[in-house]
Amino acid sequence: MTPKTAQFSTKVIHASEQTDPAYNAIITPIVTASSFVKPNIDASAQFSYSRGENPTRHALETCLASLEGGVGAVACASGMAATATVMELLPKDAHVIVTDSVYGGTFRLLEDCRSKTSGFTTSYVDLNDIEAVEACIQENTALIWIETPTNPLLKLVDLQAIAKIAHKHNILSCVDNTFSSPWNQQPLQHGIDLVMHSTSKYIGGHSDLIGGAVVASSEELFRQLQFVSMAVGAIQGPFDSYLALRGLKTLDLRMQRQSDNALVIARHLEKHKGIETVFYPGLESHPQHKLCLRQMVSGGAVIAIRLVGGLEETKRFIARLHYFVLADSLGGVESMINHSYSMSHGGMPVEDKALAGITENLLRLSVGAESVEDLLKELDYALAETA
Repeated sequence: MTPKTAQFSTKVIHASEQTDPAYNAIITPIVTASSFVKPNIDASAQFSYSRGENPTRHALETCLASLEGGVGAVACASGMAATATVMELLPKDAHVIVTDSVYGGTFRLLEDCRSKTSGFTTSYVDLNDIEAVEACIQENTALIWIETPTNPLLKLVDLQAIAKIAHKHNILSCVDNTFSSPWNQQPLQHGIDLVMHSTSKYIGGHSDLIGGAVVASSEELFRQLQFVSMAVGAIQGPFDSYLALRGLKTLDLRMQRQSDNALVIARHLEKHKGIETVFYPGLESHPQHKLCLRQMVSGGAVIAIRLVGGLEETKRFIARLHYFVLADSLGGVESMINHSYSMSHGGMPVEDKALAGITENLLRLSVGAESVEDLLKELDYALAETA
C-alpha cells in the first residue's frame, strides 16, 4: 500500500494493487475471464464472476480511490453510466439540485429519462448563490449535482460551501470532476460525498477508451455503489480498465504540461483583437481566480473563448486549424476544439443555451501536450482570417 504522505506524482504510479500476484508482473494483466474457479463450495474468494468484480477493473478502482482520497470506487462503462449509477442511489420521486449550464448528457439523463422512469424533479441553480440553493431545498431533495469547472464556460463552485449545506440537510453531494481529474482537484477533501469521472478524458488521456468511475467518501456509500454496479451491470470491461490504468501512470506529467500550455495560450488570447472573451480560471482576470487558487492546483487544460463575429467567422476559424481537431471530447494528449452550441450542448433547447451563455461564436479548447509555440502559431493563423 502506498503511504498517504506520498506526493501525487508517486501515488499515480504506485497507488493500489497494480501488480500481478500470480506471476509477479509489474502491471496488472488484462483478465478477460467471466468466471473464476472455486476450490470448493465453502471457499470464499474475492473474484467469482466479473460482473461483480474483476482483477483488472479492481486495480483501476483502487487506484482511483487512492488518488481521490476515497474509500473505494466503481468503474463503469462510460461517464454517463457512472452518472446513472449515482442516480440509482436515490429514491423514487427524488428532487435533485443541479449546477446551471450542466453538461448536456447529464441534462438529457435527468430530463428525458429519470423524470419519466423515476419521477425525478430537478432545479438548475447557480450553486454559488447560497441563498438560492437553500431556497431550492425540498423535503425530497436527495442530491446536489456539481460541475466545477462547468462545461463549457468554466465557472467554479465553492465546494466547501456546498458540502456544508448538503451535510446540514442530510443531502448527498456529487462532483463531476472530469474537467479537473484528481491531479487538479480532489472534492472529497472539501467535504463532498461522491466524485464522478468520465475516464475517457484525462484519466485515460489518449482518446482510446470509453469509461467512467464513481469514488465514495465512506464505507456505506461504497457498499451501495458496489451493489448498484453489480445489480445494474454497467461495468467497465477489462481491456478499457487496463487502458485507463495505463493512462493514469502519466496523468501527472500530462496534466502539468497541458495546464502549463493552457495558461500560456489563455494569456495570449486574452490580448488578441479577434477574441471577444477568454474564460479560464487560471487567469488573474477571471472573477473566480481566488477560488481557483484555493481548491485547484491550476486553472486546468480547458479554455473557452468567444470569437469576435458570429457563426460564419467561427466556421472559418475552425477550418483553418490543424493541430486543434474538431471533436466531441477533451482530455487527450492532442489538442481539440468543440463548438459547444452544436456539439456538447446541441441537444439543449435554444432558450436554455441563451440563458447559459452558450452562443454560436463560443468554442471550447482542450489544450494538448504539443509544443505551445506551435499551438500559438496555429491559433494566430486561424484568427488572422476572422479578425
